[in-house]
Amino acid sequence: MTTSSDVTIYHNPACGTSRNTLALIRNAGIEPNVVEYLITPPTRSELIQLIQDANLMVRAAIRKNVDPYRDLELDREDWTDEQLISFMLEHPILINRPFVVTALGTRLSRPSEAVLDILPLAQQGAFTKEDGEQVIDENGKRVN
Repeated sequence: MTTSSDVTIYHNPACGTSRNTLALIRNAGIEPNVVEYLITPPTRSELIQLIQDANLMVRAAIRKNVDPYRDLELDREDWTDEQLISFMLEHPILINRPFVVTALGTRLSRPSEAVLDILPLAQQGAFTKEDGEQVIDENGKRVN
């Protein structure tokens, strides 16, 4: 079994995509380090590193369907990346999720099966998302 120090998920247990991603990690026999980022947000440098390592623009790492996004008018184009990062740190609900970090890379795992590209171990059996969509067959192989 891979240890928790090998894989980290920035997780929100209220989010179905985050729960599915965590379940896919565990389906590979990995017990990850789970960071509930709403309780323990990343530092500024950690958040910047996550975004850079995932090869994202800052705006792509922001959740748009939450109240702070609308209240702060974050759709305005004149916000700088530094300002957007500050908003994300002040309101962690703005951080898109789940970010997953492994030795093979960092991904914003949306959809949840994006995590499969960076897991160090293969899936150990069938996996079906909470909504009933089968992602992994009984042989541990990706469906579709």
